[in-house]
Amino acid sequence: MKTAFAAVATVALFAFARAAPAVPDKLVVLTFDDSSASHHANARPVLKRYGFGATFFITEGFTFSTNKRDYMTWQQIAELHRDGFEIGNHTRDHLGITEKTVSRLAEQLEVIARHCRENGIPAPVSFAWPGNRFHVTALPVLQQAGIRFARRGGEPEVPYAQGGGVAYEPDGDHPLLIPTTGDARPDWTLDHLKRAVARGGKGRIIVLQFHGVPDGEHPWVNTPRERFEEYMAWLHQEHYTVIALRDVARYVDEKHPPADPLAIMERRKKSAAGATESSSTKR
Repeated sequence: MKTAFAAVATVALFAFARAAPAVPDKLVVLTFDDSSASHHANARPVLKRYGFGATFFITEGFTFSTNKRDYMTWQQIAELHRDGFEIGNHTRDHLGITEKTVSRLAEQLEVIARHCRENGIPAPVSFAWPGNRFHVTALPVLQQAGIRFARRGGEPEVPYAQGGGVAYEPDGDHPLLIPTTGDARPDWTLDHLKRAVARGGKGRIIVLQFHGVPDGEHPWVNTPRERFEEYMAWLHQEHYTVIALRDVARYVDEKHPPADPLAIMERRKKSAAGATESSSTKR
């Protein structure tokens, strides 16, 4: 009888473990960096029109404290939260994380978390590495701060200058080192967006990175409002599911990260190098 009971229990646990839904083929994570005033003024109404989710990564760096032409107020950030959007952490000073600066990360995270709580916003569970720079020694600091998911850039797999990246593979990518698939730039067109989202499917998740819409203080990552509206209209037309970074928890078990967080990056680089070498040989 005990053996039969154990067998039933095992089947039940196995079924429960598999209960999480599969990653939809048309799944996009939408993220915005740097607290731009245009996130509230321009991105917000478009996202609400289509019922899209998104994460807004907040920093008080640059001229946030004095320049309210280009940066949101905390009241506007709180309104984004009340609209249902996710408020993420991007450090107080937009601190680039290196081996030398990781000791400052905990305090940087706590300042943003505290200001969130003061404005009726939950302490963030998502993080974007400032300047897309990451260092593995910072992973325990993020975990201790309650961060569950963190987005990096497209490097090292794809050089920053290309503005692209790779799709997020939940079975291989560390949840605190989720790659950017498409990093919007001023020269982007709808074709760039289409190429980025084409990397999805088969369990892979597309992660898009935007800055200002437009971005007055950082023109090199500016996205014109009309272009952004075109991108979102196309995603809606093509029936993409667009979510915040926190919402990948529906499909991902972040409690069991890979033992080596850099292994998948090295594998991708070797694969890309092999493909390039093979292409050159064929010529």
